[in-house]
Amino acid sequence: MAFLAVAEEASFTRAAARLGISQSALSQVIRGLEERLGLRLFARTTRSVSPTPAGERLLALIGPSMVQIESGLEQITALRDKPAGTIRLTADEYAVHSVLQPAIARFLPEYPDIRIELTIDYGLADIVSGRFDAGVRRGGLVAKDMVAVRISGPHPMAVVGAPAYFARRPPPKHPHDLTEHSCINLRLPTHGEHFAWLFAKAGKEQRVKVEGSLVSNSIASVRDAAVAGLGLAYLPQAYFREALASGDLVEVLGSWRKIFEPYHLYYPSRRHASPAFSLLVDALRHQEQR
Repeated sequence: MAFLAVAEEASFTRAAARLGISQSALSQVIRGLEERLGLRLFARTTRSVSPTPAGERLLALIGPSMVQIESGLEQITALRDKPAGTIRLTADEYAVHSVLQPAIARFLPEYPDIRIELTIDYGLADIVSGRFDAGVRRGGLVAKDMVAVRISGPHPMAVVGAPAYFARRPPPKHPHDLTEHSCINLRLPTHGEHFAWLFAKAGKEQRVKVEGSLVSNSIASVRDAAVAGLGLAYLPQAYFREALASGDLVEVLGSWRKIFEPYHLYYPSRRHASPAFSLLVDALRHQEQR
């Protein structure tokens, strides 16, 4: 398990955090395994860790078996009086904030022996190779060979700015007016591109390329910068609801809102669901109905 964690994380620091042990203890475990096999499993530099050819071979040999072992351990927990186990999920930042965390806040107090690990990732993570139990993405992004469970409603997008910003600049009346404004872009970490500002009206969709003096790879940072009056932001409506109610942000171009499809929880169809995972799926499905 230690070997797999280091290989998958490509980092002793991240692997140690994932396993809940110190980095020195993890290094000692790996060193002991290498001495036992008489082979070097990892090439280490000050900046990276990568499997050697022997490490790659070992990973290919034991990886599938470890998946079966973990599945067996999860199934055996069904004999416990209380559901237990670790559930690893990957989702983008907004899905974690708006969909997962509200449900988890109600779920975990009821099942204290269940542990949930959340990994924020904007890319289409391979949940099998990444050893995740499930991922969360918008419906159209889920592969067809996955089981997909809808866990949210649609997500309207909106352009917002602070009153202080609009004191300096007149509000845009058409999406193309945004090219004359300072806009705060979100850079997708996995693609290197800016998140597209999309608008829809009367069945027609428009994409506007905006510019500004600030770019961030965190949606929370984009929202906070908009509240500070640094520019206009393009955000999911639910993400700035409190700031809108308090008057910290003002919405513009409301008649041009683009509505993104609901989020879905997805996982392999061949996955044997543990009791803990089944309970979480039910909780998330119930969340969508709230």
